[in-house]
Amino acid sequence: MQNAARAYGRVAKEIASPRELEADLLLKAAARLQAVQDAWDNKRADLDGALLYNRKLWMVFVSSITTPDHPMPLPIRQNVANLSVFVMKQTLAVMTDPRPEQLSSLININLQLAAGLRGSGA
Repeated sequence: MQNAARAYGRVAKEIASPRELEADLLLKAAARLQAVQDAWDNKRADLDGALLYNRKLWMVFVSSITTPDHPMPLPIRQNVANLSVFVMKQTLAVMTDPRPEQLSSLININLQLAAGLRGSGA
């Protein structure tokens, strides 16, 4: 059964659009952050991993979006780059003074962007 699930996962990744994959990754990052926030006292040890995952994801986004040949319109690319700067600053703020409520903005940005990528609005 495990092999079938893995095979399905590989095929799904091959046929999913890049937008769907990006949305899925954002939702995964949001879920990790949300899990830490929801069970702060029990999941506090998972904070660094959740923040690292989110930070790496956003680094990939900003690296991609800032290439000169990226097909997305410049104003949208600039907005994503600005969001990326905010995400990095907020991540640093959480790392220096960890409090569960500080995760809300990171979670919300990921959820909103995922919804936009899926065309479901917010």
